[in-house]
Amino acid sequence: MEETEASLLHQCPLLLPQNRAKTVYEGFITAQGRDFHIKILLPEDLQLKNARLLCSWQLRTILNGYHQIVQQRMKHSPDLMSFMMELKMVLEVALKNKQEIHALPPPPQFYSSLIEEIGILGWDKLVSADSCFSTIKLKAEDASGREHLITLKLKAKYPAESPDCFVDFPVSFSVSRTPQSSIISIYSQFLAALESFKAFWDVMDEIDEKTWVLEPEKPTRSATARRIAVGHNASINIEVDPRHPTMLPECCFLGADHGVRSQI
Repeated sequence: MEETEASLLHQCPLLLPQNRAKTVYEGFITAQGRDFHIKILLPEDLQLKNARLLCSWQLRTILNGYHQIVQQRMKHSPDLMSFMMELKMVLEVALKNKQEIHALPPPPQFYSSLIEEIGILGWDKLVSADSCFSTIKLKAEDASGREHLITLKLKAKYPAESPDCFVDFPVSFSVSRTPQSSIISIYSQFLAALESFKAFWDVMDEIDEKTWVLEPEKPTRSATARRIAVGHNASINIEVDPRHPTMLPECCFLGADHGVRSQI
């Protein structure tokens, strides 16, 4: 009990018991740097399913639409500490969603600049875009004909603010950015990275084609490991270095001792 109370104090230092029985808690819950007034009334047996939650009008407004979730979590939480953690998570999501709804749309030059750049790249490179063109997905083929995707999350101040980039590479993809980083320059770096990993993907494709791969069942382009069947009740786990794919990979035999010994 004391440990739970200590954890509650650590997670919600502004929420304090108001009586000796600890059936009334009042104070503030903090999310995204903002404090919201809250009061919780617990029954004598301290069961959350019969508790009452009183919120300030600001918090009630933010949680509008989430009342059912909050009530459900209160009903199923084993203690106040667990409930407060879940309430905090719900509040974080609610605040984030409201920020996105009320975010100002990008200026007209955002769209004109974006359309011009995609036109230069070629509209055939565009796989998809959301309705606001804040997230776009582009494709490219490497020298071996494999298709790869890059997802760009654009900010309202693009190109002054560089977009976030997401790719399926075996190592992190670091873009050289400038205050005016364009989609064209990012796409060029994407193509250069594809070329640098060509030998790695050639090796992994050959492994997949010529061996019985047990894991992963559907390897992604970022996967550097394979577990390969080498005999009855025996397999080998290999880890290929994407920077040096033709070097001997790290290997580890798996399975029953007699099965492994017969393969060595």
